[in-house]
Amino acid sequence: MKSLIPVFLILSFLLISCQSEKKQPDFDSLPISAQTISLLGDTLKTDIQAIPQQYLIRIDSLSKLSFQEDRILDHMIWEARKTAYAGDYRQAVQLFTDAINEFPEEPRLYRHRGHRYITLRAFDLAINDFQRAARLFEGEEDLTEKDGLPNDQDIPLSTLQTNTWYHLGLAHYLKGEYEQANLAYENGLQVALNTDMQVAFLYWKYMSLRKSGKDTEAGKLLEQISPDMSLIENTSYHELLLVFKGVFSPDQILSEENSELDNATLGYGLGFWHHINGRTERAEQIWQRVYDAGNWAAFGYIASEAELALKN
Repeated sequence: MKSLIPVFLILSFLLISCQSEKKQPDFDSLPISAQTISLLGDTLKTDIQAIPQQYLIRIDSLSKLSFQEDRILDHMIWEARKTAYAGDYRQAVQLFTDAINEFPEEPRLYRHRGHRYITLRAFDLAINDFQRAARLFEGEEDLTEKDGLPNDQDIPLSTLQTNTWYHLGLAHYLKGEYEQANLAYENGLQVALNTDMQVAFLYWKYMSLRKSGKDTEAGKLLEQISPDMSLIENTSYHELLLVFKGVFSPDQILSEENSELDNATLGYGLGFWHHINGRTERAEQIWQRVYDAGNWAAFGYIASEAELALKN
């Protein structure tokens, strides 16, 4: 499918994104054992033992397959993704950079490197990469992106374009640039072809609108959300949207069986729900709990971290 996003939307997005850049992490000053510095000033390191082995096995097999089939670019992408899954995000960024030096017009490389810049809290660098990817794939056929760890139905749900707009919106959101985030999510909704991706975009778009004070517009988004929606992956986002809508209570989505990723996602979303309803202290308690859990590469963790950084 070719990108159907109107040129004026992309141009508008690029124009409002031209802002002064915030200070990025100084990676050269970090010890070799560290990955980055959190927004609260803590040194972040990777616990290799905590990396699920199924991720590493899956990525390694895909990397070897692409190498055997002489798809050099695919092989470079999978090798860098494998490095990131192993927790060495700085090295993954370097591998993507090396690949970009060889294939400077390949949008996938900028999309993937931008993702890992978010992990490293280098949001401005991430935004630059996603914007570059969007310019490169404009008018081109979209590409399905295989997952490192497939879902239960082994159906890839995201694409180069949906991933680019999703992560671009997130980078802006984490910087507090909610208008830019909202526009990125609007672009993403135009190319999202399944319910899972639509729910993901609606979740972050709703919060961006609420953060921008556009409560009425945000409320209209919730009209698209119902309890009987069929999803494969993004059930946490769906459940949180139902909480925002008043259909679910928070007690219905909290479970000891949740994964660490689910807990970070749900924790940030529930903290947001308390915050917009005036329960600031409760929100900060939940966000602090997410931060203390230490799953620092999760987007819910980074968003909780960004919220806590605002009060410091």
